[in-house]
Amino acid sequence: MGETVRAAVQTGPRTIEMREFPRPEIGPDTGLLRVEANGICGSDVEAYKGHLRMGSGGPVIPGHEPLGIVEEIGDEAAKRWGVRPGDRVALEVIIPCRSCHHCLTGRYQFCPNRTRGHGVTGIDVAPSLWGGLAEHLYLSPGAVLHKIDKSVPVEVAAMFNPLGAGVRWACGLGQVGLGDTVLVLGAGQRGLSCVIAARHAGAGTIIVTGLESDRHKLDLALDLGADHAIVVDGDDAVDTVEFVGDVTGGAMADVVLELTPMAAAPVTDAFKAARQGGRVVLAGLKGGREIPVPTDLIINRALTVVGAFGVDATANKQAIAIIESGRYPLAKLHTHTFGLEQAALAMETLAGEVPGESAVHVSVHP
Repeated sequence: MGETVRAAVQTGPRTIEMREFPRPEIGPDTGLLRVEANGICGSDVEAYKGHLRMGSGGPVIPGHEPLGIVEEIGDEAAKRWGVRPGDRVALEVIIPCRSCHHCLTGRYQFCPNRTRGHGVTGIDVAPSLWGGLAEHLYLSPGAVLHKIDKSVPVEVAAMFNPLGAGVRWACGLGQVGLGDTVLVLGAGQRGLSCVIAARHAGAGTIIVTGLESDRHKLDLALDLGADHAIVVDGDDAVDTVEFVGDVTGGAMADVVLELTPMAAAPVTDAFKAARQGGRVVLAGLKGGREIPVPTDLIINRALTVVGAFGVDATANKQAIAIIESGRYPLAKLHTHTFGLEQAALAMETLAGEVPGESAVHVSVHP
């Protein structure tokens, strides 16, 4: 085995360079992952552009959706995680302390003691290999990982994070049930994942919205189980609220999932499209913008409004079960595969900056 590990390091906005790091020494409570693939997320793109700060703000190895093979592992770590060399695992971004009140009550995402994270911790923190855009990734004692069947194609297995978000936001927070009408605002990776999760939960009618530039994603939404996919801008724009009213005979949607980045109008549409006593899940970050909230409408319709933050272990486990079931054509979601040296191109492709390329799910394979 080599003495060094190659990794893609982001040193500033739109600047990624290849570097080599010493291969970490593995003790009884740690391990080393050989990275097979790392899915690229919208937040990776925002960090690449300089709009989102990662870690301490210094150089960082990006990649918080790593999937790979356990190459080395200490005896204590093997017992704690229930894995051994050769197992394929997916890692969560958060590395919690596992002992505070939040961790012990299942809310480890809010652990106040976490100081590390995959894809967000700087290379100044030993042993530097915290991100998935590297040949190997360090498995620290608090890491949260999940086994995935090695027979699943790597491009599909690498979708565990966006699909986990779909499961948590639609089924966990949205509580989608049998026969429900579900409105998904936004047709990105996680919007499409919400379609899969809602269909898996037995939703009756699923409606997805997107932009004219998202037509390829809207077509994919129909392939994945959506009943209606509408364009909300341009010459063929459809009014979302009116459309939901027409489809439901005025009853409106049981569950609305608002996933659009930066846009304000879909938030208002989300509240207007929800039925009396319905649920609205807000997951689309707006970059700190002040968004008007129709509180009278929320009160008068007795709406339940839920903020969605990330993915938890339960949703990841359920998402992996869906992946392993082979019930859905998940391979259609994957559009682009890149090598480690092409990390910047992978970011730009997902961002829609590469002429002629229409990306949905993008992954880097070291």
